[in-house]
Order: sequence, then structure tokens, then C-alpha cells
Amino acid sequence: MNTTLSTDETPAPNIIDTTRSDSVLILSLILVDLAMLTIAFLLAPPILSIIQHGEILTPITAPHSTLIFWLVPLWIIIFWSFGLYNRRNLFSGTDEYASVLNACTLGMMFIAFFDSDLITSVFSSELITSRRMLIISWILTSFCVGIGRFTVRRIVRAMRTNGFFAVNVLIVGANEEGQAIAQQLNANPRSGINIIGFVDDKLKSGAEVLPDLFVLGSTESVDILVNQGGIHELIIPTTALPREKLLRLIKAFVGYDHLTIRLSSGLYEILTTGVQVQKINGVPLISINKVRLTGPDLLIKRALDVVVSLAVLPVLFLIVLPIAIIIRLESPGPILHRRRVIGVGGREFDAFKFRTMFIDGDERLKKRPDLLLELQENFKLKDDPRITSTGKFLRPKSLDELPQIINVLWGQMSLIGPRMITAEEQDKYGKWRTNLITVKPGITGLWQVSGRSNLSYEDRVMLDMHYIRNYTIWMDISILWWTIPAVFLKRGAY
Repeated sequence: MNTTLSTDETPAPNIIDTTRSDSVLILSLILVDLAMLTIAFLLAPPILSIIQHGEILTPITAPHSTLIFWLVPLWIIIFWSFGLYNRRNLFSGTDEYASVLNACTLGMMFIAFFDSDLITSVFSSELITSRRMLIISWILTSFCVGIGRFTVRRIVRAMRTNGFFAVNVLIVGANEEGQAIAQQLNANPRSGINIIGFVDDKLKSGAEVLPDLFVLGSTESVDILVNQGGIHELIIPTTALPREKLLRLIKAFVGYDHLTIRLSSGLYEILTTGVQVQKINGVPLISINKVRLTGPDLLIKRALDVVVSLAVLPVLFLIVLPIAIIIRLESPGPILHRRRVIGVGGREFDAFKFRTMFIDGDERLKKRPDLLLELQENFKLKDDPRITSTGKFLRPKSLDELPQIINVLWGQMSLIGPRMITAEEQDKYGKWRTNLITVKPGITGLWQVSGRSNLSYEDRVMLDMHYIRNYTIWMDISILWWTIPAVFLKRGAY
């Protein structure tokens, strides 16, 4: 159900009523956790029996069932204390799974604290509280609950495209940073963010800042909008307000339990890299992440690169050997071309490709001033006189890029990422150029499956930024999958 809020002479914002969906979500999570915890505790005895004896010898006993009856509610209480049913903490990626692991660890510590003697005397089962049982139960509860929450997360993300489980957000400040934040949040409909509009002291009420997003009033009207209900979060671009007004606004709403106040870093140009807040001698300071991916995300992405690259190497060897021979026979020059490109942190490296051009290609191109101009604008030519016959066969199928598997194994590139660019191309990315060097360039990416050379340079830039902003390992797997038909159908390739 949608409700509307409005102040005098302002358009009515679209407020999504999430009261019922919030309750359904929390109840669903509790039920899923109950089911997964029960499964985990039921699986522990037979798994331990298999480990010890090679077969299932220990049936589920009545004492064990009774213990499960008490342990599962205890785990739910622990989860609640860890904020795992607080809407603010849900679907926070690895942080949520880390909280699940910590909560399950506390639960096992609780059992160990009371010791096996006490529980065994009550339930008459040494198996229940053996050290191996504790370890197996800890692993199973953490894993099963994580799987359950992952499943719920995927379902919720799919439903968010239809307006379910949304978070109503008001942005305080419609300056350039505020607009950049709104555009980034709206870029992914599965994020569940419903931006109702802006408040701003410099723009007139009713002014359209972005498509369908209006100024709802001045900063003095924030309390009216919040008190009328339905707003979950205030996002405040720190560059939009003077310090005194910013402090006054935070003090006014810091006591609202139903309202979350979020401050941007003030550096909208590096929105995609992320920041961390650290306390040094009690002083909270913001540190800027030098790379976009850290921790588990970085580890999983690297594992995908290495595993897939090593798996395809035997097949690639059968392909690259005849290609190398043909290149050598067709025209003089090296088999591989080293292209100097920009990597993570702005460090340059040589990206390997099969040579697809004549060694006197530049002289051939100078005879075509019209093509020189096209190359300066797009950094790519549709009818390039420098390309050899073999190159015209390799390029549409992206076979010339196969040697970049070496760059992937060396850690300079990734299988999936933004387009690799030269130092001269960085200016084309404008204010977003800082974001580009926070991730490894990819052999394939969104640009590869979205039209390749048919796209304008501006479209390619936006696709790269979308990938960096919204990265998930599932996006990588999806791009990798769709690259195959994109290459074989030669969509937009030249």
C-alpha cells in the first residue's frame, strides 16, 4: 500500500507503507532460522557417527530431541541479541554472515560453559556434548543458517523490484553530491531504496532535481516530513549543509528509534570505493579504501579467476598454438602484442594480446585522416586498415585476447571487470576516473555482453561504473555465462 506525504506547495512524495512487509520479513527470517537450526542439530549426530565409525550407528534419541527443543529457541534469542532481526542489519552482505557466525560461536560457548557433566546428567547422553559434537554442531548451525538467510536474501532482492521490502529515504541536500548519491542508489532496483525526494535550502519547493524526484521543501521541513511517518532513513551529503545546520539536524533526530541517519563521505567522486570509520585515541576518522573489493569479496573473486583460468588452460593451448603459427606465417612481427594499460592503483602493466595488426600499421593509418579523427574520438575503428586478415577473424570472436589469461594468473587482470584502458583514455572517465583504478580490468565485462563496439564511449563508461558500484560474485558469474553467446554471435564486435 502506498501513502503520500506533502507540505505546502510541494509535490506529494511516494511513500511505500512497509509496516506489514517488515513484520512478514522478520517472521519469515525467524521461521527460516528455526528450520535451519533444527536441521543442523539433527544432522550433527549422524555426521559424527559417520566420522567416527564410517556409518550411521547413532540414531536420534529422545534426550537429543529434547535438547534440540531447548537449544533452538536459545539460538533465536542469541540471534536477536546480535541484531540479526533488526531491519538495519539485514542484508548487509558479509557483515550479516559474520554476525551469524559470531552468534553461533556464542551459543556453543554457552553449552561448553555449563559443561558436558551438567547436560549429560540431565539428558543421559555423552554424545550430545562431546567436543567433536560441539565443533560439528557449530559448523552446521553456521552453515545452515547462512544458507537459509542467503536464500531469503535472493527472494527479497527479487521482490524488491516490485516495491516490496522497500526503505523510504529522504535526501537532505540536492547539490551535486546529493544527486550523485540518488543516481547511484536508483541504479539498482533490487537495492530496495525508495527515494521520496530532496529537501534543500537553495532550490525552490517543487523543483525537479532528477526525473520524478523533486524538492519537497527546505531543511526546516524535515521534521514535518519525518513526523508524518513513513520515512526510514535520512541521507545527508556532508557538502550540502553548513556544519552548524548539520549538527542541529542530527541532534534533532538522533533520538528517533525508527529513523536512521546516514552521512556521506563528502567525496562523491569516490563513492564506489567505500570508506571505513576508525577510532584513533577516541577520535573517529574516515579512511578511504584504496580498492573497491576487500576481505571475502576479494578472496572469492580471485579464487574464481584462478580456478576458471587453470581449468581452461588445456583447451586454450590447443587453440593458441595454431593461432600463433598462422600469425607468424601471415606477416612479419611478434606473435604477441603488449598493450600498456592502467591497472589497480593506477599502476601500468603490459596486457598481452595476439598481434592483429601489421607492424607498419601507423603508416597505413596516416593515409586516412578521417579514420585518425574517428580513432581519437572513440579509441576504436570499425574499418581499420592496420588489421591483418588473421586479426579480422580473431577480433570479432575476441580470440586475440586469449593470452590475457596470463595477466589474470599473474594477478594483473580479472576474468570479469571494467574495460582496460590506456593512460590517455583516463580523461574520458572524467570525475569517475578515480573509481576505475580501484578494481582490476577484465577480459570480459558488462560492456562485452551489452553491445561491445556498438556502444558509445559514454555508455561504456557508465557500464563500467555500474559494475564497480554494484559488484557481486553472482554478477561476475552471470557476465561470464552471457559472454559465451555474446562472443559467438559477434554482437557489436569489430
